[in-house]
Amino acid sequence: MARHLITSALPYINGIKHLGNLVGSQLPADLYARYLRARGNEVMFICATDEHGTPAELAAAKTGEPVAEYCARMHGVQTALAKGFGLSFDHYGRSSSDRNRALTQHFAGKLADNGYIREVSEKQVYSIDDGRFLPDRYIEGTCPNCGYDKARGDQCENCTKQLDPTDLIEPRSAISGSTNLEVRETKHLYLRQSALKEQIAEWIDSKTDWPILTTSIAKKWLNDGDGLRDRGITRDLNWGIPVKHGEDDWPGMEGKVFYVWFDAPIEYIGATAEWADAHGRPDADWRRWWRKDEGAEDVTYTQFMGKDNVPFHTLSFPATQLGSGEPWKMVDYIKSFNYLTYDGGQFSTSQGRGVFMDHALELLPADYWRWWLLSHAPESGDSEFTWENFQQSVNKDLADVLGNFVSRITKFCRSKFGEAVPEGGAYGEAEETLIEALNTRIRAYETAMSRMEIRKSAAELRGIWVLGNEYLQNAAPWSTFKTDPDTAAMQVRLGLNLIRLYAILSAPFIPFAADSMLQAMQTDNRDWPDDVKAALNMLPAGHAFTVPDVLFAKITDDQRSEWQERFQGVRS
Repeated sequence: MARHLITSALPYINGIKHLGNLVGSQLPADLYARYLRARGNEVMFICATDEHGTPAELAAAKTGEPVAEYCARMHGVQTALAKGFGLSFDHYGRSSSDRNRALTQHFAGKLADNGYIREVSEKQVYSIDDGRFLPDRYIEGTCPNCGYDKARGDQCENCTKQLDPTDLIEPRSAISGSTNLEVRETKHLYLRQSALKEQIAEWIDSKTDWPILTTSIAKKWLNDGDGLRDRGITRDLNWGIPVKHGEDDWPGMEGKVFYVWFDAPIEYIGATAEWADAHGRPDADWRRWWRKDEGAEDVTYTQFMGKDNVPFHTLSFPATQLGSGEPWKMVDYIKSFNYLTYDGGQFSTSQGRGVFMDHALELLPADYWRWWLLSHAPESGDSEFTWENFQQSVNKDLADVLGNFVSRITKFCRSKFGEAVPEGGAYGEAEETLIEALNTRIRAYETAMSRMEIRKSAAELRGIWVLGNEYLQNAAPWSTFKTDPDTAAMQVRLGLNLIRLYAILSAPFIPFAADSMLQAMQTDNRDWPDDVKAALNMLPAGHAFTVPDVLFAKITDDQRSEWQERFQGVRS
């Protein structure tokens, strides 16, 4: 039994995520975790909410809640949505946890002891009316390049020009709108990534199996221009992990917190420790996943994320781990994704454009979304969500192929043989051919899943469903029954066993429908079909079953038109 550690990029706390966020990390990570568990591996699947930084403070201010209360509430909301989509985390933690605070302070202290932290004096914009330093993106003004009046202090969204806050015309605080700003000097800690460049480069070069997307982004940041730069790891904010050197105060850093991008990846470790706490387990139980000197040397660690997160996971977090000088388990494989676009444009959280996780579950069961998103995962390039494609894919794949097979075979059996697996008949050439074809397809499915080739896995699974439909169509037990009831019984018995087989193979993609199929077949047996012929005899003659409700209802043209209209603009 192999041991697999899987982490998904942490969703930010400020609001409900859209489908593009879901397919970019959490959903494919869940697919892989479910598959590995089904094959008998020991899996630790970790995620958490990313809770620190100015955006959380601003979001809380909008609702009138203290930021800690806002984050606690939104963690509950995001946890419920994750459960609604069937995301099978072993633990869904919080970056504001005591565990993450202690670990972040620990790493900072170790980095400092090893000479990888330096203090830097820099000038930043201070808002007198807000009583705080403003991060660049929370300073707004008119772009000197294109005249856009809502340009940020780091970049103009309109013309994409990179900016400094001092470039803006008539700058103002994005928090309060105040123009009462001045430039003040402040001290910050920087992680000396440049001093670790050779170690990081050597580590990246050793990852010869990484996706091209992951490696190309990592090497671009590593080598372009001035190369890997030192990175600020502290901020002048109220909400965050207080800057400490391990458990000791850090002179000159009073009132400062660690930058959210320093503490967020450390929460992968923190959340695993939270898992141990939640289950009353000793520290040794989480450390065996993360410390190579305490059992993690045989762990395979896989991260899932959108391409915008790749630099932090190929450079900054590895720099933190390497610079600590401690034997932390580092990632073995990073599965990165491009973007999912929405109906000719971008998903937009600010504009409410596109489908968000809460609304998706109000419209349709989770498996409809899981299937479409995974079968269209943006692996080799960006993918586009359109309502027409969604309707077509759901209706053809789920309703016409899988759902129709389950409905036809169970209803026919009930009408001719009753609600029990019929006996009689023996396999002929058609059945042996089917078993051979299934074996080939299932092995191809396993290969694609083990390689995390998401779209190919979906295509192989659909092909497995199609084989059953083609067999049923050709065998036509409803015709055979008229002249040869025994052979019809064998065909139906094979079909009912196929339902169980399909449930097991499909569970990583559509877990709720898979559970319904197994429940209808009245079995808890989820053994993986290593031997296809044996798997098709798991439900013996006389085994009771029930006819399930319709697994997948078709999406009508009227529904599609209504939803397309509803989700083209502002969230309601």
